[in-house]
Amino acid sequence: MPSSAPPDQPGGRPASSTDPEPIVALPMVNPLSLGAGNVPAFFPQEATVEPRTVPRGVVAFDMDGTLIDDMPLIAGVAADVLHRAFGTPPADAKVHYFATTGMPFEAQLAQLYPDVPVALRAQTARLFHERKVREAYAFAKIFPEVPRLLKRLDQERWTLVVSTGAEREVSELLLEREGIRIWFDAVLGSGQGTKREHLAEFRRRYPDVPVFLVGDSRFDLEAARDLHVPMLARAATHPEWTLTPEDFRSWGAAWSDYSLAPLPAALAELEHPRPARRATASKGRARTAAAGRTKAPRTKR
Repeated sequence: MPSSAPPDQPGGRPASSTDPEPIVALPMVNPLSLGAGNVPAFFPQEATVEPRTVPRGVVAFDMDGTLIDDMPLIAGVAADVLHRAFGTPPADAKVHYFATTGMPFEAQLAQLYPDVPVALRAQTARLFHERKVREAYAFAKIFPEVPRLLKRLDQERWTLVVSTGAEREVSELLLEREGIRIWFDAVLGSGQGTKREHLAEFRRRYPDVPVFLVGDSRFDLEAARDLHVPMLARAATHPEWTLTPEDFRSWGAAWSDYSLAPLPAALAELEHPRPARRATASKGRARTAAAGRTKAPRTKR
């Protein structure tokens, strides 16, 4: 694996000793820009979406591995692409892909192969995206609990959106094919920036309400943490890569499970946390009350 030291700052400016160092647990490009990953800047040619009022909070879903059960398929494609392009052994390439998943593939390549020319990385990314559609998305299905989950969240007046490292146009088609695009107010993909930028954009679009991220990777967790957004995680066990609920909770996830079926209750709890029980105070009140009670005197015979 490459070094996790952050690259130079965007625009070619060398990192200064006075620049704050981002806290990262996995190698990734600078979270504020994907220029090093040959990814376009945030919303380069898109009209600004005006902010609007929504009735409740916003739930941003990652797509691959969270809504769509496709990570083993995608990882297989990625491993073969990396092996053919850069000679990385397939088993190692699959681990490297899982370790950096959650960011756009162009950014993964920039992090994993920083010394490879940008043109070769771009060519490799295009091949990966083409093969991913044919060899992964063509066969992938949504997780079985997802349709009922989205319907319930919509009925409970949550605003649902998608934040994915995949291309938005392909993601829209996949969500349409699986019959769940109707539940989402917006879809942002790799051409619209990183998850950090997506979350910031969702906050701008939907002001004055809480935003939550539902994802399946360490990168999702780090992006949410940097924006102070609670992250709820789908844990998973793959033959080459396992992230358990305990893993996510130890890293700071607000909630994690192998299924998203309990998600509505978890969101409601995070939206309005219950006050902590004051067991000590309760016991103290009980002792005080007991001390205040007097026994009736015995009647002498």
